[in-house]
Amino acid sequence: MKREFLENLKIGDQALGKELIDTIMAENGRDIESAKKPFADYEAIKEQLKTAQDGLKAFEGVDVKDLQDKIKTLNTQLSTKDKEWQDKLNGMAFDGKIKEAITAAKGGHSVTLLERQARVGRKLLSTGNGRCNLTNLNMGLPYYHGQDAAFIRPAFEALSLDATLDFFHGLGLLTTAEDNGRVYPYSDQAGSVVDVLRFAADAAGVMTRAGFEVTGLKKTKRGFTVLSAEETLPADRVIVCCGGMAGGKLGGTRSGYELLQSLGHSVTKLYPALVQIKTDNTFVKALKGVRANADLRLCRNRDAAAASRGEVQFTDFGVSGPAVFELSRAAATEKGPLTLHIDLLPQLSTPEIEELLRRRLSSMPELTTENLLAGVLHNRLGRTVLRYAGYGLTDPVASLSPADLRKIAGAAKDFALPVVSVLGFDGAQVTAGGIRTAEFDPKTLQSRLVPGLYAAGEVLDIDGDCGGYNLQWAWSSGYLAGLLKSGT
Repeated sequence: MKREFLENLKIGDQALGKELIDTIMAENGRDIESAKKPFADYEAIKEQLKTAQDGLKAFEGVDVKDLQDKIKTLNTQLSTKDKEWQDKLNGMAFDGKIKEAITAAKGGHSVTLLERQARVGRKLLSTGNGRCNLTNLNMGLPYYHGQDAAFIRPAFEALSLDATLDFFHGLGLLTTAEDNGRVYPYSDQAGSVVDVLRFAADAAGVMTRAGFEVTGLKKTKRGFTVLSAEETLPADRVIVCCGGMAGGKLGGTRSGYELLQSLGHSVTKLYPALVQIKTDNTFVKALKGVRANADLRLCRNRDAAAASRGEVQFTDFGVSGPAVFELSRAAATEKGPLTLHIDLLPQLSTPEIEELLRRRLSSMPELTTENLLAGVLHNRLGRTVLRYAGYGLTDPVASLSPADLRKIAGAAKDFALPVVSVLGFDGAQVTAGGIRTAEFDPKTLQSRLVPGLYAAGEVLDIDGDCGGYNLQWAWSSGYLAGLLKSGT
């Protein structure tokens, strides 16, 4: 309540007087009207103050002591209204994680979702090459990484794979699963996922504020103060779900780590993951755009650091594709020198390839070497394998000895590329590393350091393999955090 309001208030023709105004201000304790101005129920508060004014005018002729009692009762009512207003923020979530907000709102909490970007779900729209790989039917702990990957278990018990699919189906989203277990919206559009989540958040009463960049987070006696460049918001509880540094052009940022560090939390070393690998480009430069199904091993000397199988896409700087993404975490975190060994014909043994080449040489001796692998590998890839093995492209195949054929077969089975590095965070789909999970209770995702503070998703030191695993962690951890549980 502003002092000016009381100074201009009259009972009949008589002002309230300094002593009475001092009493009212002392009992009221703070300027409620200005504190509520940024929020939607500001108009309701103004209406309450107008009602208070009308009520005070009706007290004409009452002695001062009785008037003070009436005002004290009125201020108590205003304080009650103030508490109701404060409760509207008791589940504030940012930056734009809709699942947390929906869960908290369905739990009876009033929730404000703060999104730094112009709209909610922009990063989600880019997942799965715009298709949104929601989850994977082959779910399990081995697909997750971090200092303590087992930290995910309570979240996955709270919202399992089946419960996740039930949730989305309940929102009206049709899904389809591929042979490798990857689940997508039947529409094949990430926008379908964003839409049903947005509709569900609106239906649950979540207040969404896009374009709101949180610049600071402070603990207070009553909860938290959330800071931005334009305004300051109070909240009873806060869920930090800002994602990580991956995909900077789509909104990846350090802000989540910095906000949690400001409250005493610590962060591990951060690496880009699910990202392209840069290699020596002597041979790959000519292969830009070529795809192949292959077996991959990432090795330090003779020791394998990681292995995968699937599609490889060659680029002018190295390799990309799902099978490469699965190795990229190890490529980023393991000490070098590292070499990527690619088996371009995993379905055939070296002797089987030799026999295939012998038959071709016998039946078509007039061919030149550039066509030796035609029909076996992509034409450009076949020619590159020959150059990698040390052969020209114009010699007649009839000039090749059995040892030559063995060497060419070996090159197709072990196309080795020295690793230079991985692409940076802008090209990455996820961040490896994050806020230390030991500082959060895995059964609630509440901070062990700051009561009322929760975190979920990529901002924590948990990341998954390529194939829908990171979104499943987002759904499950978001659900658990959104329950706003306290204690173990």
